[in-house]
Amino acid sequence: MYLIILGLLKETLLFYPLGINILKYSSLTDILLSPISDMISNPILILMVVSVVVLFFLIQVLFIRYSHTNLVQKIMKSYRMNPDLDKRELRKVMIPVFVILAGFELLALFVGLGIGQGAKIKKKLETQTLTQNYILTSGSGEKSPVYMIDINSIYYFYIKKGEKQIRIAPVGSIGNLEVINKK
Repeated sequence: MYLIILGLLKETLLFYPLGINILKYSSLTDILLSPISDMISNPILILMVVSVVVLFFLIQVLFIRYSHTNLVQKIMKSYRMNPDLDKRELRKVMIPVFVILAGFELLALFVGLGIGQGAKIKKKLETQTLTQNYILTSGSGEKSPVYMIDINSIYYFYIKKGEKQIRIAPVGSIGNLEVINKK
């Protein structure tokens, strides 16, 4: 359920500045897989998620290990946690906190990605500075350099070179795509 919410937020925030209601063009599978495909396709994103989760885990371990110190007890009191718990009970209390922090981190990451990517594409579209990243061949054989915004299981979202309008094409209407390797 959480992946669906993350996918909905990220995709909606990405396409909203472009004037597209992505929910009309997406299936539940597209939205569900969106966060997973974003993480897998971007190694920096994977590193960020893993490093923050590891950081939260280490903080949890340090809190448990040093639960007897004044600093940790002050922090625990400020969050209405009982500082007199033994280490096993403290671990049981810290696990939900860890899960909530990791969930919030993922939420912030995907909301930020959606807002940032949408604003970046809109700005580049307005200033005509988009760099074409694919050559699209239509079903009729016409080849066009395009900037591919996104692809889901049903539609391609792209902008042709020199145009300011976003095109939405069903997958069946596209012959093939060639990646333009810019070095």
